[in-house]
Amino acid sequence: MTAVRTHRDAEHIGHTEAGPRPLPPLGPVRGGPELELADRVIDSGLRVIAVARRTVPTVELRLRIPFAGTDPLHCARAEMVASALLTGTAKRGRVELDDQLASIGGDVAATVDPERLMVSGSALSSGLPVLLDVVAELLTRAAYPDEDFARERERLVERIAMARSQPRTVAREALQRRRYNDHPAAREMPQADDVAAVTPEDVRELHRAAVLPRGSTLVLVGDLDPAAAIDAVASALGGWAQRGTAVELPPLPTLTGRDLLLVDRPGAVQSQLRLSAQAVPRTDPRYPAVQLANLVLGGFFSSRLVENIREDKGYTYSASSYLEFTPADATLLVETDVTTDVTAAALLETRYELARLSAVPPAEAEIESARRYAIGSLLISLDSQPGLAATLSALTAVGLDAEWLRGHPARLEAVTAEQVAEAAAEFFTPTAFTGVVVGDAGQVAARLRALGGVELP
Repeated sequence: MTAVRTHRDAEHIGHTEAGPRPLPPLGPVRGGPELELADRVIDSGLRVIAVARRTVPTVELRLRIPFAGTDPLHCARAEMVASALLTGTAKRGRVELDDQLASIGGDVAATVDPERLMVSGSALSSGLPVLLDVVAELLTRAAYPDEDFARERERLVERIAMARSQPRTVAREALQRRRYNDHPAAREMPQADDVAAVTPEDVRELHRAAVLPRGSTLVLVGDLDPAAAIDAVASALGGWAQRGTAVELPPLPTLTGRDLLLVDRPGAVQSQLRLSAQAVPRTDPRYPAVQLANLVLGGFFSSRLVENIREDKGYTYSASSYLEFTPADATLLVETDVTTDVTAAALLETRYELARLSAVPPAEAEIESARRYAIGSLLISLDSQPGLAATLSALTAVGLDAEWLRGHPARLEAVTAEQVAEAAAEFFTPTAFTGVVVGDAGQVAARLRALGGVELP
């Protein structure tokens, strides 16, 4: 007689008649990958880092150009540099550039923020010479043709208008003003009217003055020979040799704790909570402990914030905390979006979790879970060519290199529970934070006033 098989759901699959199937023990922690790389400053002053990662026959390019400016109109002009950079050069139009990249399975894109202009590209490894030729042409001969420029400007104005209708954009801009007042870092998105007034000649002038090799860094990761790749860059980009040094963002003010600011958004059905405090950069010996303390608080799905205000209270779909890095420093950010009626309650629970973390040392199990997540996610991010290229580009911006990256898993492994507790007590106290609450003041002000620590409009 044939036995009848019954369906086993996910809960039963992990069990036997004797009970739950035991999980195998965790293996030893792997260190960062050994990297075959070359690192050289070429004659123009451009630093070039080339890394062999031969997992697939492609190559990734990341060119970081410091691109800060103190002029209030710099943000609008810089956005137009990034938006219109690929519209054509003195040699080729937009379609010709696209065709050239398509022939090597490649693409190029440009983005900008208050710190830097980033030119990113990828291609088949056999097409690296063509990719470098296109990038060199964009750097030295970008034309910003009037007609194409006008179309890109119109699209950018529309995108800004749409973005400014989004609650998260409103919250981000309010937080930046609260943290940095009129510092250039607070101008992450230009005003639509400022963009509409930018001319092609404004952008050509900014490109000539600020798109500079000295102080910039180009990272190549892929199926390549590192030394030969740097030689290829030196040859292809030899004409990009203007005088001067790319402009770094001025130092940011140190954050100090003060009341949150309630930003009125009449009729809003949700509120955005954004809290921020000063942290330490990756170069600080306390950084690994701060990183783990942040993970315990809200840095991954098994964190305290998620367990409290998402899983237990049901106030939000997502709650998180993370570290945001600048060239010389770092800040902590805690954020969540909640329905209007639980705004004060969610802020109370957020403050409670900050106070609990800083006053009650995290359990060993919590720290170990955060440690495994930190090491595992780092190693996974470095397995891909794009992930490794992006990570190395970010590290070089703060004066770190591949050796720091390779040694970071060991630093995380060495952090003790006492060090995490000290970091939590130093950096995560509720009084160290400032920030904003964006919501309908008519609905949330009374309860926030009763809660205290919030500046009302």
